[in-house]
Amino acid sequence: MIQNQPYPSRLLENAVTQFSRLPGIGRKTALRLVLHLLRQEDEDVEQLASALTTMKREVKRCRVCHNISDQDVCPVCSDARRDRHTVCVVENIQDVMAIENTQQFHGLYHVLGGVISPMDGIGPSDLEIQSLVERVGQGDVDEVILALSPTMEGDTTNFYIFRKLAPYQQLRITVIARGVSVGDELEYTDEVTLGRSILNRTLFEAK
Repeated sequence: MIQNQPYPSRLLENAVTQFSRLPGIGRKTALRLVLHLLRQEDEDVEQLASALTTMKREVKRCRVCHNISDQDVCPVCSDARRDRHTVCVVENIQDVMAIENTQQFHGLYHVLGGVISPMDGIGPSDLEIQSLVERVGQGDVDEVILALSPTMEGDTTNFYIFRKLAPYQQLRITVIARGVSVGDELEYTDEVTLGRSILNRTLFEAK
């Protein structure tokens, strides 16, 4: 196996180790990436390193929806053409991108930063649930769409949010249609299916 083979350079080995810490990247793939970079011009490698460093240092979280942004308020939240009375609740940044690609949703978002998962030590206080309740409490939101992946953790989080928002009796709480297969991650669902799931959303029913 690659990890048992001696490296001709400790610097090479250190680079491979760092790349292999990325999700989905094993040491074999990491070695290919590092050797590829070694073949590139110094300027190209420096631009890559600079882009990563700048992103890590300067990227922000939108103070409204917690999406990634270059500014304090993301482009979606600052777009006056968006429906400000409808908020779509998603697990992560990738889900925002997936729904935006469908071009079927024109409201705002709220990124939780995960789902409730006791097995992973993630509870409600670790997510942006309270800030969602506060947004609703301001009185501008008429509908909250629960667009979490149809997994056990997603359903648990949906139910928790539903209970937290229950006091706002005029609020419409909906869930995306189950065109998305149970157990599937939202970000990997094709755009047509995801778009239809948004359009055909139904009222959330606590069971």
